[in-house]
Amino acid sequence: MTYAFDPQIAPVMAAFAELAKTAPPPAARGDWKTLRQATDGLITHLATQTPKFPDVELKKLSCKTKDGASIELRWYSKKSAGGASASAGPAVVYAHGGGMICGNLEMYHPVVAQYVSQSDVPFLAVEFRYAPEHPGTTPMDDTFAAVQWLRENAREMNVDPSRIAIMGDSGGGGIAAGVALLAREHEVPLARQILVYPMLDDRNTTPDPALAPFTTWTYDANYTGWKALLGDKLGAKDVSPISAPARTTDFTGLAAAFIDVGELDIFRDEDIEYARKLANAGVSVELHVHPGAPHAFERLAPDADVSRRAWHDRLRVLRSL
Repeated sequence: MTYAFDPQIAPVMAAFAELAKTAPPPAARGDWKTLRQATDGLITHLATQTPKFPDVELKKLSCKTKDGASIELRWYSKKSAGGASASAGPAVVYAHGGGMICGNLEMYHPVVAQYVSQSDVPFLAVEFRYAPEHPGTTPMDDTFAAVQWLRENAREMNVDPSRIAIMGDSGGGGIAAGVALLAREHEVPLARQILVYPMLDDRNTTPDPALAPFTTWTYDANYTGWKALLGDKLGAKDVSPISAPARTTDFTGLAAAFIDVGELDIFRDEDIEYARKLANAGVSVELHVHPGAPHAFERLAPDADVSRRAWHDRLRVLRSL
């Protein structure tokens, strides 16, 4: 049996392939500027395809980072949520995707609003600083600062500190996993780590010939993102697990995890291995591998049955917090 796109995703990928014939060539390996421009363009395009959610309101906030910088936070909540008398509930701190080098809160506004609208769980989205301008553990440190801020302001935000989860997709999923490691290190409890096709392993830069034809986030792009984040440390023995969580050797005491990834995603094997190591360390983990699905499948083909199933599972986990 050979790999193939899910039948409902295949037409979408065929359309993208046709567009690619007249588009500029893909970014060369290591060219983070061109990759950032192209990826931001795609994220922005996908955002325009997402419905509006008028039942969600947004409040712009900020917090101080580990090194004293100020970063933007966005608090998303349902307009229909209970008033001041309602009991404190769960919340999610969210790290957007972008391969460690791109994306921003505005581009991900529709995604976060959809999660909040359909789950009834408020989100605190983080404008973390990213590579190469801010390499190493900076994206993870910034996002962890947001977790700490939410805990410190839990009463004002009507949040139960014991019900705060960390979540992210793609590069943001890797950041979320790094934040879970920081939370354990600082003895900060997390209700869950929700990792959507997370980018975990800087050593994953050699193409798998069987997967390469199906990639939407390519091996060259992966090298470029990791190189921007880690510089000369890329692939070295002393890479921090906070930056590249697949480097973790001790998985004990980490937050319970939900991980989902497509079968045709270059992150598939590292995500499966991460789930296995979590389970072997006694950490509760729920893992989904979606057949025929490439990276970011649910955004590229939101109406496909596999996308609906994946979205349903994420909402189920959010509602369980």
